[in-house]
Amino acid sequence: MDREWGSKPGSGGAASAQNEAIDRRERLRRLALETIDLAKDPYFMRNHLGSYECKLCLTLHNNEGNYLAHTQGKRHQTNLAKRAAREAKEAPAQPQPHKRKISLKKSVKIGRPGYRVTKQFDPETKQRSLLFQIEYPEIEDNTKPRHRFMSSFEQKIQAFDKRYQFLLFAAEPYEIIAFQVPSTEIDKSTPKFFSHWDPDSKMFTLQLYFKTKPPEANKPPPPPAANGTSAPGAPPRPPPPQDLPPPPPPPQGHPPGAPTGNVPRPLPPPPPMANGPRPMPPGANLPAPPPPPVGGGSMANFTPGMQMGRPPMQPPQSFAGQQMHGQGVHPPPPPPNMG
Repeated sequence: MDREWGSKPGSGGAASAQNEAIDRRERLRRLALETIDLAKDPYFMRNHLGSYECKLCLTLHNNEGNYLAHTQGKRHQTNLAKRAAREAKEAPAQPQPHKRKISLKKSVKIGRPGYRVTKQFDPETKQRSLLFQIEYPEIEDNTKPRHRFMSSFEQKIQAFDKRYQFLLFAAEPYEIIAFQVPSTEIDKSTPKFFSHWDPDSKMFTLQLYFKTKPPEANKPPPPPAANGTSAPGAPPRPPPPQDLPPPPPPPQGHPPGAPTGNVPRPLPPPPPMANGPRPMPPGANLPAPPPPPVGGGSMANFTPGMQMGRPPMQPPQSFAGQQMHGQGVHPPPPPPNMG
């Protein structure tokens, strides 16, 4: 017999309200673990017992899943709303920054205006000037053309060149036109720089004068550099004069300008010795040893005492009647008998 209420036979029966709450909390815990980072939660704290606490609700939880399920509950959400309302009430009221609302007016451009440029030269001040005359016949009512100077580095259409700058003119509904002028300082004095808009003829006039460059002759010479080299761009300095060679030393003898009377004459050199070299004067250096003889052995023609700068040693004298070995000397004959 089929049952019209309850669960089917063998299915375990219908889940009670308690089991459904457990299953819901488990699903919320798994979802919170995937989407919430507990490291960034300011109310999550782990105590010394190993359990977790909620510093906002002052509740104790056994694991992270239980804490995450608590954060999705009504109690935690209510406390969050109360805390946010209290902080907003205690916070001082700060004025909102005033933002200017700029309405960009979009209009259809009708093309470029007609213009006339005249080059002028003032013979008195030696200044060059430009006169711009721009025609705006279809300019909007109650508007006036505008102009400004722009550096070559500011524009993105041409390659930048520091020698030139641009002068721009703008008026609705015409396109903006620009003129390339030299990048020279402009004389902004009142009588020389002026602009005028004529609403009857619809012509805008602008005149400007360029300042003259100071002559090169009036410029002071650049100071020399610290290391002695000239500054960049300065003419090279002439080379320093060559030093004259030193004068030759005076000849040995009387110095120039010294008196010649009663001058002591130098002593004559001593006569040469018969059996040896001349004695060395006091304070003189020893002469260099003579070179060895070419032939006859290392001891050939060796004279004792010559290597030390002393006179040679005399041969030993022998007594009468004694013959020297190897010298071939004979004793003199005996005197004749007088008796």
